[in-house]
Amino acid sequence: MADRSFPTHLKVVIAESIVASSAATLSVTALDVPVWAMFVGWISFFTRGMNLKQGAINLGCVLIGVALGIGTALAMAALTPLLGQYTLTAVVFAITGIALSLAKAPALNNLLGFFLGLVAYFASHQPPSVAAFTMLASAATLGTMAAFIAHSLQRRIQRGRGVAAH
Repeated sequence: MADRSFPTHLKVVIAESIVASSAATLSVTALDVPVWAMFVGWISFFTRGMNLKQGAINLGCVLIGVALGIGTALAMAALTPLLGQYTLTAVVFAITGIALSLAKAPALNNLLGFFLGLVAYFASHQPPSVAAFTMLASAATLGTMAAFIAHSLQRRIQRGRGVAAH
């Protein structure tokens, strides 16, 4: 007996691939941001909730993480003359404590989002600045929106109301 879910799966794969490739293209052509940074937002969407509200919360946590990364870089620069080789230890201890504490916040409390933002900032190799924050925020926002669209299409296709069905 043939697997009837395969055509549905294929439709989902094609739809999500179109969304991902469109978001990647917009990243480099319209926003001039790295594609990998867009995928940070995409990944964050799927960490919890997978609806518009939770996607916005997840994105907010990523942006807080980016801000924490910028704060970490600024603290490193300020404390290196005082602490020397122990600066990294002290700053990572402090920033990890802050991120872990924020996981108990009432609304913006996605620990994975905080760390995705921190990683994104350091992976960007940008100096701490508003421009770095704006670039990563733009990319992550695009990725979150694309993930929401992809997830919505997936649900629609799986319910049998695919794009071609209308």
